[in-house]
Amino acid sequence: QVQLVESGGGLVQAGGSLRLSCAASGRTFSTYTMGWFRQAPGKEREFVSAISWGGVRTSYADSVSGRFTISRDNAKNTVYLQMNSLKPEDTAVYVCAAHRLPFGNIAITEADFGSWGQGTQVTVSA
Repeated sequence: QVQLVESGGGLVQAGGSLRLSCAASGRTFSTYTMGWFRQAPGKEREFVSAISWGGVRTSYADSVSGRFTISRDNAKNTVYLQMNSLKPEDTAVYVCAAHRLPFGNIAITEADFGSWGQGTQVTVSA
Protein backbone atom coordinates (compact mmCIF):
# COMPACT_ATOMS: atom_id res chain seq x y z
CA GLN A 1 0.00 0.00 0.00
CA VAL A 2 1.09 3.51 -0.78
CA GLN A 3 0.05 6.36 1.50
CA LEU A 4 -0.99 9.48 -0.42
CA VAL A 5 -1.48 13.09 0.72
CA GLU A 6 -2.74 15.77 -1.64
CA SER A 7 -2.19 19.52 -1.38
CA GLY A 8 -2.50 22.64 -3.46
CA GLY A 9 -6.24 23.01 -3.77
CA GLY A 10 -8.03 26.28 -3.22
CA LEU A 11 -10.30 28.94 -4.62
CA VAL A 12 -9.44 30.47 -7.98
CA GLN A 13 -11.24 32.57 -10.57
CA ALA A 14 -12.17 31.15 -13.93
CA GLY A 15 -9.19 31.28 -16.26
CA GLY A 16 -6.74 30.91 -13.40
CA SER A 17 -4.30 28.15 -12.54
CA LEU A 18 -3.52 25.80 -9.69
CA ARG A 19 -0.94 23.09 -9.18
CA LEU A 20 -1.90 20.09 -7.13
CA SER A 21 0.68 17.89 -5.46
CA CYS A 22 0.39 14.35 -4.18
CA ALA A 23 3.10 13.17 -1.83
CA ALA A 24 3.52 9.42 -1.49
CA SER A 25 5.14 7.42 1.24
CA GLY A 26 7.16 4.30 0.65
CA ARG A 27 10.28 3.46 -1.25
CA THR A 28 8.45 1.95 -4.22
CA PHE A 29 6.64 5.05 -5.49
CA SER A 30 8.64 5.00 -8.71
CA THR A 31 7.14 1.63 -9.63
CA TYR A 32 3.50 2.75 -9.51
CA THR A 33 1.38 4.28 -12.23
CA MET A 34 -0.38 7.27 -10.64
CA GLY A 35 -3.66 8.95 -11.37
CA TRP A 36 -5.88 11.88 -10.50
CA PHE A 37 -9.63 11.63 -10.17
CA ARG A 38 -12.22 14.21 -9.16
CA GLN A 39 -15.68 14.23 -7.67
CA ALA A 40 -18.06 17.16 -7.91
CA PRO A 41 -21.03 17.55 -5.57
CA GLY A 42 -23.83 15.20 -6.56
CA LYS A 43 -21.75 13.50 -9.22
CA GLU A 44 -19.78 10.29 -9.47
CA ARG A 45 -16.02 10.28 -9.25
CA GLU A 46 -14.41 10.64 -12.66
CA PHE A 47 -11.00 10.09 -14.16
CA VAL A 48 -8.88 13.18 -14.80
CA SER A 49 -5.37 12.06 -15.70
CA ALA A 50 -2.76 9.34 -15.23
CA ILE A 51 0.97 8.94 -15.66
CA SER A 52 2.92 5.72 -16.07
CA TRP A 53 5.39 4.59 -13.43
CA GLY A 54 8.31 5.71 -15.58
CA GLY A 55 6.66 8.99 -16.48
CA VAL A 56 6.78 8.31 -20.20
CA ARG A 57 3.08 7.78 -20.89
CA THR A 58 0.21 10.04 -19.86
CA SER A 59 -3.53 9.99 -20.31
CA TYR A 60 -6.16 12.71 -19.93
CA ALA A 61 -9.91 12.98 -19.85
CA ASP A 62 -11.26 14.84 -22.87
CA SER A 63 -12.65 17.54 -20.58
CA VAL A 64 -9.18 18.54 -19.34
CA SER A 65 -6.95 17.68 -22.30
CA GLY A 66 -4.92 20.68 -23.37
CA ARG A 67 -5.49 22.48 -20.06
CA PHE A 68 -4.12 20.08 -17.44
CA THR A 69 -0.66 18.52 -17.29
CA ILE A 70 0.34 15.59 -15.11
CA SER A 71 3.94 15.01 -14.11
CA ARG A 72 5.94 13.18 -11.48
CA ASP A 73 9.21 13.51 -9.63
CA ASN A 74 10.21 10.05 -8.48
CA ALA A 75 13.12 11.44 -6.46
CA LYS A 76 10.59 13.39 -4.38
CA ASN A 77 7.89 10.70 -4.36
CA THR A 78 5.46 13.27 -5.72
CA VAL A 79 3.01 13.50 -8.59
CA TYR A 80 1.67 16.85 -9.78
CA LEU A 81 -1.34 18.12 -11.67
CA GLN A 82 -0.88 21.52 -13.27
CA MET A 83 -4.30 22.97 -14.03
CA ASN A 84 -4.56 25.96 -16.36
CA SER A 85 -7.51 27.82 -17.86
CA LEU A 86 -9.72 26.57 -15.07
CA LYS A 87 -13.47 26.57 -15.53
CA PRO A 88 -16.28 26.55 -12.96
CA GLU A 89 -17.09 23.00 -14.06
CA ASP A 90 -13.64 21.93 -12.81
CA THR A 91 -14.86 22.53 -9.26
CA ALA A 92 -14.50 19.26 -7.37
CA VAL A 93 -12.53 17.34 -4.78
CA TYR A 94 -9.41 16.09 -6.51
CA VAL A 95 -8.05 12.76 -5.35
CA CYS A 96 -4.72 11.15 -6.05
CA ALA A 97 -4.48 7.39 -6.58
CA ALA A 98 -1.83 4.73 -7.05
CA HIS A 99 -2.23 1.69 -9.30
CA ARG A 100 -3.08 -1.59 -7.61
CA LEU A 101 0.09 -3.23 -8.83
CA PRO A 102 3.69 -2.12 -9.29
CA PHE A 103 4.69 -1.64 -12.92
CA GLY A 104 1.02 -1.58 -13.87
CA ASN A 105 -0.01 -0.28 -17.26
CA ILE A 106 -1.39 3.23 -17.50
CA ALA A 107 -5.02 3.09 -16.46
CA ILE A 108 -8.12 5.24 -16.37
CA THR A 109 -10.66 3.25 -14.35
CA GLU A 110 -11.09 3.33 -10.59
CA ALA A 111 -10.83 -0.44 -10.35
CA ASP A 112 -7.21 -0.28 -11.52
CA PHE A 113 -6.17 1.86 -8.56
CA GLY A 114 -5.68 0.45 -5.08
CA SER A 115 -4.51 3.34 -2.90
CA TRP A 116 -6.32 6.66 -2.57
CA GLY A 117 -5.65 9.95 -0.88
CA GLN A 118 -8.16 12.02 1.07
CA GLY A 119 -8.51 14.65 -1.62
CA THR A 120 -8.09 18.39 -1.93
CA GLN A 121 -10.88 20.84 -2.76
CA VAL A 122 -10.65 22.94 -5.92
CA THR A 123 -13.24 25.66 -6.35
CA VAL A 124 -13.39 27.77 -9.50
CA SER A 125 -15.55 30.87 -9.38
CA ALA A 126 -17.17 32.35 -12.46
